Amino acid sequence: MVIIGAGKAGARAPISLREHGWKGRITLIGEEPLAPYDRPPLSKAAMTAAEEPAPVFLLDDELLQALDVTFIANATATDIDRAEKEVVLADGRRIPYQKLLIATGARARRLALPGAERALMLRDFHESVALRAACAPGRSVAIIGGGFIGLELAASASQRGCKVTVIEAQPRILMRGVTEAVARRIAARHEAAGVVLLTGIGVERIEADAVVLSDGRRIPAEIVIAGIGAAPAVALAEASGLALDNGIACDVEMRTSDPDIYAAGDCCSFPHGLYGGRRLRLEAWRSAQDQAAVAAENMLGGHRQFTAVPWFWSDQYELNLQIAGLPSDGVSSCTRPMKDDAFIEFHLDGEGRLVGASGIGRGNAIARDIKLAEMLIAKGARPDQAALAHPDVALRGLLK
Repeated sequence: MVIIGAGKAGARAPISLREHGWKGRITLIGEEPLAPYDRPPLSKAAMTAAEEPAPVFLLDDELLQALDVTFIANATATDIDRAEKEVVLADGRRIPYQKLLIATGARARRLALPGAERALMLRDFHESVALRAACAPGRSVAIIGGGFIGLELAASASQRGCKVTVIEAQPRILMRGVTEAVARRIAARHEAAGVVLLTGIGVERIEADAVVLSDGRRIPAEIVIAGIGAAPAVALAEASGLALDNGIACDVEMRTSDPDIYAAGDCCSFPHGLYGGRRLRLEAWRSAQDQAAVAAENMLGGHRQFTAVPWFWSDQYELNLQIAGLPSDGVSSCTRPMKDDAFIEFHLDGEGRLVGASGIGRGNAIARDIKLAEMLIAKGARPDQAALAHPDVALRGLLK
């Protein structure tokens, strides 16, 4: 069994293969020199902790040894010889496989404008360390992109004492990710921290000491960070002739167009049974983990389908945002107020089926109810909107 990619999905797959009884060889191929590590802390704790950051390993040397995994670090897979069933590495090595899992994730999008080479990006642990060092107290930081990664870095830089400006071309922050009410709450918290949010404006160019906006304004910036999203890493799959459709095209069992090759995580799309078989690509930590577990079981002859409810979270300052399901599928919504200004919005389709939930609050204020909402979504429940909105009605009771 060979796994290309040492992120969350790539790290989970060897564990699942062993759990399901695979006794043979497992080879894990990673592009970085480090063993697989967790990436969510890179924009958060690694930036704000008092002590120097260290990787949070998903598979350290001891666990790799215990799982009997051959880990090839600093290696780039350049081709898949599907006829010979071999992965070809940049240095010429050829790694034979019986079944192959592609877990190459997504690549951060690069800016395409004059001066873009000045912009720092966050793609790996070493770049997180570099960003932490650059964001020294008192420095002016301009962040291009008001999505999750841009705002998490804005919160972290602000907490480090930087003067932060976020520039977003869309009419508001998190235009694609969350509802307007949740976005307003996050925007207010950033502004309370002194972060300047500029929305509905593009960037013309980046100069040595400033970002020049499309209307001619100059935003002083000793540090410029690009956070404009990511694209699925499909170059290897495309070169190998695998079918693509918003990522590597998989079926419900995470199998690609080649019956001996599977994919998991941000790099692939698949039909989701909860949403009418619509093809989705999920950029989320838990989805990558769960897809890898499904793929690993099926690589060993299983026929398990991936049906997990999408779930995503973001921490900014003391606020925790969580999203379950696909809120954008809702045609109506209702809001449940909770203690300390926390709230959850529930999103229902035209038939009254709960399809998504969006919540925000301090710490873990919303965690339990978002989990219950996730369970309701998984059941295809059609709960009464008045009951959803009433804070004294227990969501657990609606599961019955």
